[in-house]
Parts: sequence; structure tokens; C-alpha cells
Amino acid sequence: MRVIEIAEAGAPDVLRLAERVRPEPAYGEILIKVAYAGVNRPDALQRAGAYAPPKGASDLPGLEASGEVAALGEGVSEWAVGDKVCALLPGGGYAEYVTTPAAHALPVPEGMSLKQAACLPETFFTVWTNVFQRGGLKAGERFLVHGGSSGIGTTAIQLANVFGARVFTTVGNAEKAAACRALGAERVMNYREEDFVEVLKGEGGANLILDMVGGDYIPRNIRALADDGRLVQIAFLTGPKVELNFAQIMARRLTVTGSTLRPQSDLAKARIAAELRDHVWPLLEAGRVLPVMDQEFALKDAAQAHMRMEGSTHIGKIVLKVS
Repeated sequence: MRVIEIAEAGAPDVLRLAERVRPEPAYGEILIKVAYAGVNRPDALQRAGAYAPPKGASDLPGLEASGEVAALGEGVSEWAVGDKVCALLPGGGYAEYVTTPAAHALPVPEGMSLKQAACLPETFFTVWTNVFQRGGLKAGERFLVHGGSSGIGTTAIQLANVFGARVFTTVGNAEKAAACRALGAERVMNYREEDFVEVLKGEGGANLILDMVGGDYIPRNIRALADDGRLVQIAFLTGPKVELNFAQIMARRLTVTGSTLRPQSDLAKARIAAELRDHVWPLLEAGRVLPVMDQEFALKDAAQAHMRMEGSTHIGKIVLKVS
């Protein structure tokens, strides 16, 4: 099969097209013939040598894909060969075939293309577990998500809006701001022109903040929270280390938490998949929530896809067309 390998840690040009033996599904796994693979920030971190795959996972990048079930491992009864699926992967999505635990796959929502479905797993698993499970977002609460035009951001805006929260977000330009408003954001702030801390304080503070920026945003997020508010950290684009006064966390009863998806157990990911199927898949099939698409690249052009993502000019998800 054709794959994209990481020749060595480095810039996007270290991604190279190669040939490998097709994997075989182990007990409890399915083999997927990949149609499209999603491109995500963790792929770029892995390429740069800053995000090693979990033990036993493929060394190939790619954490989500869509396609058809090509083979079943022993013990798998919930899928049949030929089923159209999208799946969260431990790695290996930049390839014509990939294996993953059967419980981490979900059916392609009715009426949705395989291209769209490839954009669902990584972002929807991440948003569901961090915003709703860990963050406990409720209807009527003020929710701030940074980077609203990213794959995570566009997903978080839509889901928070449909579940009744008031959505605030930060972006870098007018085009991204317009896209976020169209998705349901009540208030969009250009971080080059406005201070999100002052805006949120004027609203009574955020009940929940989802942040992937880190760095100096961390103490600012703390100031932007309402009493009893929650900060959920999922990435650190500008760094994980900062000086922070914890006295305000105690005095205002704040919760600071966070998570990463890839190292979690297979069981934990299966539970997230089950909740998505029950609570979110009906919304996708009804068209109330949809993945926001940016650009498609051929598998051989994975380096260009990474350059597009790291340039931060995209709105929504970038995909690789595999087959």
C-alpha cells in the first residue's frame, strides 16, 4: 500500500510517499480501506518530533480517516466488510489501509460524504470529551473557545450552540470572524483588536473556556472566568509554562483541567464513541451540525497540507484524498 512516512523529524518536506505491507486487523480491530484522512495539529507535532506515537501504534501520521471496512479481526461482530465508517485512529491514517479498534469507528452519517466524514472523529471526540464530559457545559452558560475557525473551534461553536450555550470566540481576521458568526458564535473577537478578558468580564465572565493556545493566554483565561468557572486546556501552541497566581483559583473556586486524546485507553475512547453516536450523530444526520471543510490535498501532497495548516490561514478541516 502507499503511505506517507516521516523520513526524520523536521519541517513538512520530511513527509515522503512510500510503500508498505498492508496491516492485518488484530483481535477486536477492523481494517479500513481509507478514502480520506483528516489532517490535524498533532500530525504536525509528530512530524516535528514533539509527539511520539503511543506504544504499539503505527509510526505513520494520521489520527482519523473515513472509508470502507475491508476486513474484520477476530471478535468483531458490530461491523461487516463493506460498511462505510469514519474512525479515530491510534496513528497510520496517511495510508491506503489502516487498522483501529472496532469500537472507535462510527458509521458515516446518513447523507454525508466520505470526505466530510473524515473530518469528524478527531475533532468531535476531542470537543465532546473536553467541553461536555470534562468541562460540563450546560445550556445558558457563557462558553469561550479560542481559535474559533480551527477544526476544533468550528466543531465546538456548533455543538455548544446547538446545546444552548452562549458562544464567544477569538479569531485573527474578518473572514474567520464571519465564518464563526455563521456557525452560531454570539460574540467574535479579533485578538489583534480586542481584549477577550475585558469582553468576557463585561458579560459576567466565562463559565467555561476551551483553550489550545496556552502561554500568556493561561493567566488571561483565569481572569476571564466567572466565579466557579472552568478552564480546559487541550494544547499549547505558544508554550505550556507560565507563572500563575493560584490564590485566585482558590478564592473564586475555579477549576483548571485538561486532557489529550491519543494516550487515553481504548475503553475510554470507546465510551466517547458511544456517547457521540447517541447524542451527536443524530444532529449530524439532521444537518444541525456539519464539519467545516477547508481544502483537499492528494496523499502525495501531504507536505503541502501541513504547510497550509501551519500557516493558520485555513478555516475548518484539511483532508488528504487517499483513494
